[in-house]
Amino acid sequence: MTSSLPNSLLPETTVSVAGLTDYIQELLEQDDQLRQVWVTGEVSSTNRHRSGMFFTLQDPDSKASIQCVVWTSQLGKLVQPPVSGEQLIVLGSIRVYPQRGQYQLSIWQALPAGEGLQALRYRQLRNRLEAEGLFDEERKRSLPNHPQIIAIVTSPQAAAWGDIQRTLRYRYPGLRVLLSPAQVQGEQAAASIVAAIERVERDGRAQLLILSRGGGASEDLACFNDERVVRAIAECSIPVLTGIGHQRDESLADLVADACAHTPTAAAELAVPELATLYAEHQQRQYALKDAVTQVLEASHNQLQHLENRLRRLPLDRQLRGEQKAIAQKRQQLVQSTSRRLSQATQHCEFLRQKLATLDPENVLKRGYAVVRTENGTIARSTANVVPGQELQIQLGEGQVKVKVTEILDSNL
Repeated sequence: MTSSLPNSLLPETTVSVAGLTDYIQELLEQDDQLRQVWVTGEVSSTNRHRSGMFFTLQDPDSKASIQCVVWTSQLGKLVQPPVSGEQLIVLGSIRVYPQRGQYQLSIWQALPAGEGLQALRYRQLRNRLEAEGLFDEERKRSLPNHPQIIAIVTSPQAAAWGDIQRTLRYRYPGLRVLLSPAQVQGEQAAASIVAAIERVERDGRAQLLILSRGGGASEDLACFNDERVVRAIAECSIPVLTGIGHQRDESLADLVADACAHTPTAAAELAVPELATLYAEHQQRQYALKDAVTQVLEASHNQLQHLENRLRRLPLDRQLRGEQKAIAQKRQQLVQSTSRRLSQATQHCEFLRQKLATLDPENVLKRGYAVVRTENGTIARSTANVVPGQELQIQLGEGQVKVKVTEILDSNL
């Protein structure tokens, strides 16, 4: 049980929330300078609603911004409708929204003031990076079909982190998810995102990197158009998938990434296949394989049946006689070929025998020739190899004799 403070103890200057809001509303809305004020700034984000168009007018140098609204009845009277990136000069008055305790600029008229500085910087950076080839489709890598480890670069406090975890857990149970925390909004966000990407690369386990953040105003997503972030994604050795903002948002990080989705949940769905889908596809392949095997078996059975029917229609005796005749012809051809080859071989052998006989040394000796050898068994081929008194061995056609050299005759005689 709580007890309230007695009214007698409350300070005399105490006012309720409604009273304070009413005071602020009267103070702002009754100020002569704020009842009709010209303001120049750059449109950073727009949101069309049935009651009117809500947008943010931003000072690109100081980052100051103010919420604006053009009611539907006034939209058609504007010279220049609010468009993101355009510089406008608007005429309006300050109005307080008591339910939220916020003030906004209610617009009566809007005039063009040229391209916004922020939009110009964005366009120049995009053109320069595009000229370098960072957005070319040829350099984009395919995402892994079945990654086992995925790294997420986002804020651990962001709703995107929870959405991604739930989607991955539902679609692909058993997947390992690594968080590389980073700021995804504010002045330090770009440097924080670059450090988170480098952390994933040093770790080396992830097969896919998802860079993600939920939706927001364009000024909230400015870090994803930072050149440092774009180059970190381009130089990352791991395939990068982005899931930034809402359907209508597109950043330079999306353009340089290997693949992009419009929301964190969509990025998670693109990163991994759904287990139920894989199971259904596997079943489809099983059914297709079974059908293919069944078709082959049926075709083979039909062919076998057709051949069986043809065989039954043929006179078996006539077929056997034809086969016997063919075999007899083959046998006769084989015998003839063998006989011819055997005759040729016999003739060749006889020729070789006769040639060998003519070269037989014994046959030469039988014709009256002799072989003279010295004491060591070498053949004496010249008188230069013998001397008087030397014993020689002569081999005749039949038998051998030993002789002694008594005289060496002149070889010219």
